[in-house]
Amino acid sequence: MKTYLKVSTSIGDFMIYLDTINAPVTSNYFKNLAEDGLLNHSSVFRIVTESNTEMRSNAKIEVIQLGINNLTSKHSKTLKHETTKNTKLQHKKWAVSAARYEVGQNYPSFFICLRDEPELDHGGLRHPDGEGFAVFGHVVDGFDTVETLFSKAEKTEFLKNEIEISNVKLEYK
Repeated sequence: MKTYLKVSTSIGDFMIYLDTINAPVTSNYFKNLAEDGLLNHSSVFRIVTESNTEMRSNAKIEVIQLGINNLTSKHSKTLKHETTKNTKLQHKKWAVSAARYEVGQNYPSFFICLRDEPELDHGGLRHPDGEGFAVFGHVVDGFDTVETLFSKAEKTEFLKNEIEISNVKLEYK
């Protein structure tokens, strides 16, 4: 049986497949957040585009970031970093990956790639330590919703008008 996250926003819904086989630690972290209802009433709070990239402009990306925008959240965890070098997962279009500060320092936030983003993989330039980010799934349904969310980008990465996430629930198929 496969595990999915159904994300309901004020714009529409989309579905994420959790790759519990190749990225079990990171997948289970987000699975537990959803089970506990901790991502409900969070938001899409950051949309990074080619034209509004503020951080690390040497490796521009196009992503939507959502969840809880708080590095010091009581739900932040130190996790084994499931680097793309080890999992063989890559930051391809529709990949879903964990936000982090330092290696293994995760907080309840993830991002969706709107195009292939090799600079987010192990060895890429997007994070100064070169360890990249941990892909743990990919969007499997609701692509139009994700693209509409991306179209709400503002002049800066962090949104002044965050987009509400009403519910994140688990589904099994």
